[in-house]
Formats: sequence, C-alpha cells, structure tokens
Amino acid sequence: MKKKVILEEDVVKASKSYKFILIDDSAVITPAARDKARELGVEFRSSLQPMSVKKPLLNDIFPVKVVGIGADHGGYELKEILIPFIREMNLIVHDFGTHSKESCDYPDFALAVALAVSEHKADRGIMIDSVGIGSAMAANRVNGVLAAKCNNTFEARSAREHNYANYLTMGSKVIGEEIAKEIVKVFLETPGGAERHQKRIQTILNL
Repeated sequence: MKKKVILEEDVVKASKSYKFILIDDSAVITPAARDKARELGVEFRSSLQPMSVKKPLLNDIFPVKVVGIGADHGGYELKEILIPFIREMNLIVHDFGTHSKESCDYPDFALAVALAVSEHKADRGIMIDSVGIGSAMAANRVNGVLAAKCNNTFEARSAREHNYANYLTMGSKVIGEEIAKEIVKVFLETPGGAERHQKRIQTILNL
C-alpha cells in the first residue's frame, strides 16, 4: 500500500478551510509539515479512531445563531451565493471551504462541517456538492449529526419537524439558486417537531 505523505503545502491548504488533516497509521508527516501545522493551528486527526462527541439537543431549546457551510468544487458557486443570504438572516456563518472551483474531495468538507455541528461549534450545517447524496452519507458518519438531502421546501420542513435534522445537503446540479435559498430559509427557521418523534430519532442517534 502506498503511504500518504503529508507535505507543507497540504497543511497550508487545510489551514484555509477545515483546520485538520485526516491520517492513518501509515501516513508520513514531513518535519516541515509538522512545523507549519503548529504555526497555523492545523490538527492531524486519526481516521481510524472513533470520535467521542455530545448528542444534539432534540428539543431545540436554543435558536439558531451559527451556521457552518461547506462545498466542493461543484457546489462552490452556490455556496458563495448562500453565504450573504444567510448573513442577511442575522446569523453568523463559518465558511469551511472550498474556496475555489479547483477540483477537491467533497467528504473532506462535508466532514469539516459535520464536526462543527457535532462539537456544538455550529447550530446547523449546510453542505453543497453536485448532487448532495455523497455529502449526506459522509456527514451522517459523524456521531450526533442528522443530515438530510433536501430538494424542496417540503422536504426541508419535514426534515426538521419529523427528523430533527441539524445538517442540510443540496446538489447544485439538482436545484437552482432561488430554490436553494427557499430551502435554506425553511431549514434554518423551522423548529424541531412534535415530541412523539423524539424517541425514533434517539433510536437513530443510539446506533
């Protein structure tokens, strides 16, 4: 198996978006990369160790104040449109990248947003790739994250009222700019639903 070599430029790239690099036991980190990581505050996280994080509050006591958002190259342009739109809703937005249309891997950015949600650094997460499916799969691997791919406002409202979703994924090739804005608005403004749904969602979280 070819070993993954972490170079100084990899650390610089990570510092501009998600602030960590996933590694396994075979990874080789160059001394320059370690020095640059200390300088820029980039973490090396093992992809083999389970993450211990808190479960989200199902009763949504706290209103949304902070939104984490990410995208791959396919969703970059839509992300750039949605950021000012969300800020107009008087919400704080943390942009986890990507920051250009250069080809990149959607799981890296989906995971960065998911970790922000699971660690309570963001109240909601939003991720855009070309279709939205892959990012939902990646985000749902993180403990405490309930990610839903939504193509319309009906699904966005249901994801909140019935499923207490705290993470929204969308596909830029599936929906347009105006529909995306409507979906985001509904997702961020709809509270968690009836108490009868909580037992079912807790079952999912306990898996």
